[in-house]
Amino acid sequence: MAGRKILFIGLNYAPEPIGIGPYTAGLAEALVERGHEVRAIVGQPYYPDWKLYPDYHRRWKASVENGVQIMRCPHYIPANPTGSKRMAHHASFASSAYPAARRARREMKPDLVFTVAPSMIAAPVAARMARRAGVPLWLHIQDFEVGAALATGLIGKTSRTADAAAQFEQRVLRRADLISTISHPMCELLRDKGVAEDRILEMRNWANHASGIAAGDGASLRREWGLEGKTVALYSGNIANKQGLDVVIEAAAMLREREDIAFVISGEGPNRAHLEALAKGLPNVTFRDLQPEDRVGDLLKMANIHLLPQLRDAADLVLPSKLGNMLASGRPVIATVQPGTGIARELVDCGIVVPPETPHAIAEAVEALAGHEDYCAHMGQKARERAASHWSKDAIVDRFEEGMARLLG
Repeated sequence: MAGRKILFIGLNYAPEPIGIGPYTAGLAEALVERGHEVRAIVGQPYYPDWKLYPDYHRRWKASVENGVQIMRCPHYIPANPTGSKRMAHHASFASSAYPAARRARREMKPDLVFTVAPSMIAAPVAARMARRAGVPLWLHIQDFEVGAALATGLIGKTSRTADAAAQFEQRVLRRADLISTISHPMCELLRDKGVAEDRILEMRNWANHASGIAAGDGASLRREWGLEGKTVALYSGNIANKQGLDVVIEAAAMLREREDIAFVISGEGPNRAHLEALAKGLPNVTFRDLQPEDRVGDLLKMANIHLLPQLRDAADLVLPSKLGNMLASGRPVIATVQPGTGIARELVDCGIVVPPETPHAIAEAVEALAGHEDYCAHMGQKARERAASHWSKDAIVDRFEEGMARLLG
C-alpha cells in the first residue's frame, strides 16, 4: 500500500529484550521497511528489571533507530511496582509524552495515531493527538491492565480504585476508531465490553527469536551449566505477579529426589528475590539471569520442556508473547491454564494444559514428559508447525497494513 505517516505513542520499546518492547520496535521498523514514515514517542528503557538502563538519562532524547524517528521521554520508575506506584509510573509517562507527541503531530501531520496498552493511561494523549490532527485513533491492547491488576491483587476487586479504573478503560475503548488485540479470547473480551465487531481486529505478536532459535546450540549451554543428561524444565522471562511462579518452585520441591530432572528459571523481575528464598535448599532449581539476545536461541533449545505458569484469573487477559518462541524451539509446553482458554487452544498437540495454581499437576506433567522422549519429539514437531503457521512476523505486519486499509481506505 502507499506510504503512510504513523504517529506511535507507547511506553515500552527496544532495547527492552522481553515483553512489549521488542514487538513495538519490530513493528515500527518493519513498517519503515515497507515505505511508511513512523515517529515513536516512547519511554526510557527499564523493563524487566524496573531500573533505568545504563547510558540512558531522565530527560527527553531524540534519535533515529533503524529508520524510526524516536523521542524517548522521562518517567518515574518504581523499584517495587505496587498498584499505586505502577499507576504513578504510567501517569508520569503520559505527562512527559504529551509535549513530545504534540510537537511530532505538528511536524509530521500523521495519517494515523497508533497507541499500545499498556500503558492505557497514555491513551488519552494519543486520542487528543488524533482528534487535533483529524485522523483515526488505533488502540492496540497487549494485555488488559485493569483485569490483570485485579487478578494479581495489585488493586482490590471491590475498591473505588477498581471502579475508577474500569470506568477509565471504558472511556478509552469508546474513543478508539479501531482496537486490536493479540488473541481470539481477548477479542471476545472486547465484545463483552461493548466494542462493536467492526472496530475489533486480532493482531498477535510473532516469534521474534525464530532465526536465533534455528541456529541455537542448546548442548553447549547444557555443558556450561552442568545440565548434561538431565531433563530440563525451563521458565524464561519476567518474574512478576501475573506469572504465578510459586507453583513451579512447589512442583520442583515435589521432584527433589529426581536427580535426572532440573528446573531452570532464567529471568529478572520484582519477584525474583522472593522465588530464590522459596527455592532455598532445593538441589534441582537453578536461577539464571535473563540471557542476552545472541544466547536466547541456545537457552530455548537447551530446554526439554517449557513452563508457562499463569494465575487462574489472568489466562485470557493476555497471550504471552514468549509462547511463540517456545513453540518455535520445537519443545513441548506445560501451561497452567483452564481448558478452552486462548493459551490452551494454542497448545493443542503442542503441550500439556494443567489446572492453574496446582503444583502437583505440574510435577506430574514434567515426570510424564521426562519419561516419554518419543511423545516429546512428536509434540515438539507440532509446536514448530504451529509457530510457522500462526506466529510469523510477515503475516502480522500484513495484518497491520490491513488494519490501516480499513481505517484509511
